Amino acid sequence: MDITREHIDDLNAIVKVAITKDDYKEKVAEILNDYRKKANIPGFRKGHVPMGLVKKQYGRAVLVDEVNKLLQDALNKYLTEEKLDVLGNPLPKPQDDFNWEAEDFSFEFELGLSPVFEVKLKGKKAITHYQITADDKMINDQVENIRKQYGKIISKDTVEEGDELTGTFTNEEKEIENKTTFSLDKIKGKRNLDKFKALKAGDSVVLKTKSLVNDNHDLIGLLKVSHDDAHDLDIEVNFTLEEVNTRELAELNQDLFDKLFPGGAVASEEDLKAKIKEDAEKQFVQQSDQKLLNDVTEYLVENTKFDLPSAFLKKWIQNTGEKPLSDEEANEEYEKSEKGLRYQLIEGKIIKDNDLQVSFDELKEFAKGFIKLQMAQFGQTNPSDEDVENIVGRVLSNQEEVKRLSEQLMSQKLVSLYKEEANLKTKEVSYEDFVKEVYG
Repeated sequence: MDITREHIDDLNAIVKVAITKDDYKEKVAEILNDYRKKANIPGFRKGHVPMGLVKKQYGRAVLVDEVNKLLQDALNKYLTEEKLDVLGNPLPKPQDDFNWEAEDFSFEFELGLSPVFEVKLKGKKAITHYQITADDKMINDQVENIRKQYGKIISKDTVEEGDELTGTFTNEEKEIENKTTFSLDKIKGKRNLDKFKALKAGDSVVLKTKSLVNDNHDLIGLLKVSHDDAHDLDIEVNFTLEEVNTRELAELNQDLFDKLFPGGAVASEEDLKAKIKEDAEKQFVQQSDQKLLNDVTEYLVENTKFDLPSAFLKKWIQNTGEKPLSDEEANEEYEKSEKGLRYQLIEGKIIKDNDLQVSFDELKEFAKGFIKLQMAQFGQTNPSDEDVENIVGRVLSNQEEVKRLSEQLMSQKLVSLYKEEANLKTKEVSYEDFVKEVYG
């Protein structure tokens, strides 16, 4: 067997593989001999079928299968030994005059080679790194929400601002019939508030959904409509009031503090606000990091210039799917995937250059933290080490979970690297301002 490479340019090459009869004859003969021993052909005793008949019936299929195995193994070994970084997979070049009756065979494969390039993390223009803070308004609102949550519910006959209403929204045309409880704080405008305030238990009122609530997303819960329907929904709904309740706020005392944070960690309103601020800002770090990762990714893709073997990749896309694509379809698919491919190459280069790796021990610790966080959300704030270890074992036995967690951990490592090496400018903002600035 002989393998040679023809260099076309920096991004394209052709590999030629020559296979002779000596490369495959022994294996083909061994397989055919085994077939002869096992073949059940009418008119012949088992194990006594003439070899000529076996060759006639199975010879071509065995030859093709064995040559293809040799070809694939040789090609994979060659790419590994030559340390060729290829994009996609080698594409066989069509041979119109190929003859399986011959004893020696020659195959050619097109290769798309990965470009050589450098990545500069520190650009001229600084990228904004948001430091999201919990401002006084957010903290005070959270304190009030806690006091409401742990306060007493008091039934009422009349409706006033701040009350909680339980009732049913209906609309026959849209098949809406949803019983729900909501706070009047969600309702927008004095005119709508006055309509609710005029109600007593058992009363009904017709309302227009347009400008009914301060945030259209609240219509999803009130009416049980989809996210898309909630935007710009302009219909009339009937609301029938069933109950009016108000909440007597819980006192900020040690009993409440211990319910929220067992162990005496909070002993005053100031401690509570400090704890709320600390916990909120820990959660904000994840959003800030994700924004930074997105922005650095965008910067790197826009500013790291290199060519791709686009003609090869389009041909590869065209011929390796479930069904062949037209030239136009292949071009369209390539345009959709080009940006993602560029970042994959850039990210791979960064990981290699900075020797970023995910060890099993790191992955295990990361999984523990992830599981403890999930358990805390369901009220299990102090799980035993044994329980956590058992869950981690189950999670890490699932290859899809291992892949997902490994990608998350590598993203954290990349963010840490960007914080150290990229040209960043820190901007301190409240969460409300962050949402406005980033998401509009």
